[in-house]
Amino acid sequence: MKEEQKLQQNLEEKLYQRNTTRFGIDLNPVVSIVTGVFVLMLTIYAFISITSWWPFATAYETFDRLQSSIVSNLDWVFIFSANFFIILSLYMAFSKLGRVRLGGLKAKPEFSTFAWYSMLISAGMGIGLMFWAVGEPLSHMANTPPIYQGDNPAFTALATTFLHWGIHPWAIYSIIALALSYFAYNKKLPLSIRSIFYPIFKERVFGVVGDVIDILAVLATLFGLATSLGLGVQQVNSGLNYLIGIPISTGVQVFLIAAITLVATISIMSGIDKGVKFLSKMNMRIAFILMVLIFLLGPTAYIIRLFSNSLGLYFSDIIPASLHLSMGEGSWEGAWTVFYLAWWISWSPFVGMFIARVSKGRTIREFIIAVLVVPSMLSFVWLSVFGGTAFYVDEVVGGDLTNVVVNEGHVEIAFFRLINDLVGTLSLEFIQGVIAVVLATVGTVLVISFFVTSSDSGSIVVNTITSSGKTNTPRKQRVFWAAVEGLIAALLLVIGGNEALNALQAAVIITGLPFALVLATISLSLVSSLNSTYRRQKKIRDTKQIVGVIEEKTDIDIQN
Repeated sequence: MKEEQKLQQNLEEKLYQRNTTRFGIDLNPVVSIVTGVFVLMLTIYAFISITSWWPFATAYETFDRLQSSIVSNLDWVFIFSANFFIILSLYMAFSKLGRVRLGGLKAKPEFSTFAWYSMLISAGMGIGLMFWAVGEPLSHMANTPPIYQGDNPAFTALATTFLHWGIHPWAIYSIIALALSYFAYNKKLPLSIRSIFYPIFKERVFGVVGDVIDILAVLATLFGLATSLGLGVQQVNSGLNYLIGIPISTGVQVFLIAAITLVATISIMSGIDKGVKFLSKMNMRIAFILMVLIFLLGPTAYIIRLFSNSLGLYFSDIIPASLHLSMGEGSWEGAWTVFYLAWWISWSPFVGMFIARVSKGRTIREFIIAVLVVPSMLSFVWLSVFGGTAFYVDEVVGGDLTNVVVNEGHVEIAFFRLINDLVGTLSLEFIQGVIAVVLATVGTVLVISFFVTSSDSGSIVVNTITSSGKTNTPRKQRVFWAAVEGLIAALLLVIGGNEALNALQAAVIITGLPFALVLATISLSLVSSLNSTYRRQKKIRDTKQIVGVIEEKTDIDIQN
C-alpha cells in the first residue's frame, strides 16, 4: 500500500510540475495556451472571412469542404469504431472483468442511484433530445432512410432515430468514462485524459505526448459542447419568439448565449456536489412532467404501440443498420449517422470525465449496464412520446408540421410548433391558450436548464483537463472556460449565418475524427490493464472467502 501511495505521489508531482501557479491560477500553460491561441485564431479568421474584401474561402466554406471530404472518404472510421465500442463494452460487462470494482473492493458509491442517473442523462444529451425529438422522426418519416426496411414508415423513422440516440453513443461514453474511472481510482493516476495512456507511453505522458493528447481532448470537447449549446440557444430563441414575440436571429442568439452563460457561472461556482447535482435532478423532474403531459394530451395508445413496434424493429435489424455505409453518395449518412457519431465522440471526453467523477464505487458490470441501458431506454421513451405525437398531429393538420420542419428546415421551432398544433386538436377550447403557454414555458425553461447544466459541467471538465487532472482549482478558471465555450458556440452561429446548423455539424465532424482514433487506442490500454486488476481483486476475494470458511469452521468446532 505504501508503495502504491508513493508511486501515486511521484506521478502526480511529475504531472503537476508542468502547471503554473502564478497570477492566482493553477493550470498547464502549454495545453491552455495552445488551445486558447487556436480558438483566438479561428475567431479572427471567422470574422475576417465574412468581410467583403476577403479574397479567399470563408470559414464556413472551409468547414463545409473539410466535412464533405471526411464524410466521403472516412465515414467508415466513425461507423466501425462505434460498433467496436459496443462489442468491447458488452465484453467487459459480461466477462470476468465485470467484477472489477472502480476504486477498489472497499469503495462505495458517492451518489444515490437516482442522482447518478440524473447526472448521466443531463450531461449526456439533454439539449440534443430537446432539439431533435420532434424534428428527426418527422424528417425520417418524410424521407425514408436507407438503413431500416419495413412496411410502416413510422416504425422505420423512429427505429432510425433510436439508432442515433441509443446504445451507440452510450457505448462511446462508457469506454472513456470507464477508462478514466479505472486509471484515476484504481491506478491512482490524476483524473486526466493523458493518464489513460500511461500503460502505453509510460513517463512520456507527462511531457509533450501528454500535452498533445490533452489538447485534442479539450478541442473536441469545446466544439462538441459548442454544437449542443448552439442548438440549444436556437431552440430557446424559438421558445421566446413563441411566448413573447422575440425575433429569431443570429444576433439574438448570440445575446442569449452570453446571458445564459453568465447565469451558468453561479452553478459553476458551486461545483458538482451542489450546483450540477441540483440542476441535473431538477432537469429530470421537469423533463418527466413535460413528457407525461404530452403523453396524456397526445395519442396515448398510438404512442405505446409505436414505441413497442419501433423498438422491436430497432433491435431486430441493429447489426445491418449499424454497419451501413454509403456507396459514394454519402448525403444521408453524412447529414445524420456520421454527424451523430462524430458528435458523440467529440462529447466523449466531456461526458466521460463527468461520468467518471460521479461513478466511483461501482463495479464494471453495474457501470456499463447502467450507462448503456438506462439512458438509452429513457431516450427511446422520450423520442416515442414526442415523435409519435408529431406523427399524429402532422396527419391532423394535413402535413403542415412536416412542411415547417423538413421542407423549410426550421428544426429549431419544431417543438413549439408541435405544442401549438397539438393544443389546437383538443376539444377544451376555453383553456387551449393556457395549456399552450404552460407547455411552451416548461419546454423553454427545460432547454435553458439543460444549457446551464451542459455549460457548467463542460467548464468543470475542460478546467480539469487543462489543470493536469486537478479538481480543486481556482473558480475563475472554470468561469473562463465557460466563457470560451459560449464564444465558440456564438462563433459557429455567426460563421454559419442562415446555415448555422450546417456549420455546427461541420465543426463537430472535423473535431470528432482525430479523437475517434484516440478512443480506439484507449480501448486497448484499458483491457490490458483491467486483466491485471481483476487477478489482484480476485485473489483478495478468494483470500477473504478462505478466511471466512476457516473462521466459520472454528466457530462450529467450538460450539461442538
